[in-house]
Amino acid sequence: MRVIAHSTLVHYYQQHQEAKTALEEWYKTTLRAEWKCFADIKKSFNTVDAVGNQRYVFNIKGNDYRLIVVILFTPQSVFIRFIGTHAEYDKIKNIENI
Repeated sequence: MRVIAHSTLVHYYQQHQEAKTALEEWYKTTLRAEWKCFADIKKSFNTVDAVGNQRYVFNIKGNDYRLIVVILFTPQSVFIRFIGTHAEYDKIKNIENI
């Protein structure tokens, strides 16, 4: 998969050092992946949730953080839309539009 953009992760974990290892693990796993459907993602990340409109939510660092991405399976692309704490995630009113 191609992740757009790694710099978003780096910027976030520069401010939240405790998230660095978990975000880098997610990134490396995602780069190696060749997901074709949601079931493939679940094989890599058991706690991922599909929330509609091609958006998927990943629990990061034991659910301390949430990562929302858009995944386009055909071009093998992942677009980072949100990274934040669980509390910040809970404030999102409409995930399908983030």
